[in-house]
Amino acid sequence: MNTEPIQGFLIIDKPLGLSSMKALARVRVLARDTSQGGKSGHAGTLDPLATGVLVIGFGRPATRQLARIMGASKRYLTTVDLSAFSPSDDLEHEPEPVEIEKIPDAETVQAAIEGFKGEIMQAPPTFSAIKVDGKRAYQLARKDKIKSLDARPVIVHDIHMVEYQWPTVTIDVHCGKGFYVRSLARDLGAALGTGGFCRSIHRTAVGPFGITDATAFKDLPDSIQQKDLVSIEDALGMLED
Repeated sequence: MNTEPIQGFLIIDKPLGLSSMKALARVRVLARDTSQGGKSGHAGTLDPLATGVLVIGFGRPATRQLARIMGASKRYLTTVDLSAFSPSDDLEHEPEPVEIEKIPDAETVQAAIEGFKGEIMQAPPTFSAIKVDGKRAYQLARKDKIKSLDARPVIVHDIHMVEYQWPTVTIDVHCGKGFYVRSLARDLGAALGTGGFCRSIHRTAVGPFGITDATAFKDLPDSIQQKDLVSIEDALGMLED
């Protein structure tokens, strides 16, 4: 019997309603016998209302590489509702309908979406984990102590419209570190003179790790073994490709 603790990366498809830390905690339970209490962590937070690829590292050599994985580009598929805004830019808070002077046609929506390609300035959502004066922004937002956060440069490698039927538009986006899909929804609505909040967010890739590489939570084994992980060597080779 192999008594060496597991080392490497587990790629999961995080389900709806679970925070990244709670997902990590549940995975740790499944690996309690094989990780032997070793270091573990995840590469890139997903909101509880977002689903998709979450990379979890086991063992110190793997967790040391998590920052590198977090710095890799990411892909998302999101459905944006243009009929309302939301304080959290998603369904965590009740959407507030807006009056629309003219419903935009598909060509107008597509053109507005393409305007976000390249290096853009983007303000993170106020309901985010970014720290402001030592406190999480969402903590301040809940107390109505902040109205907005400063914009910062982010990269959008590619973005396009997948489907549009008023009031929802589905968007595929390939972006760099620090990009917020919820901010895209808000800013798209502002550009179109409509509302804009995320009805769904699905992360389809983190760097070279795609959704087809991910294991659904319900399909995880009762005991996570070394064979269930992507080795550190293989993962680093994929990152270099």
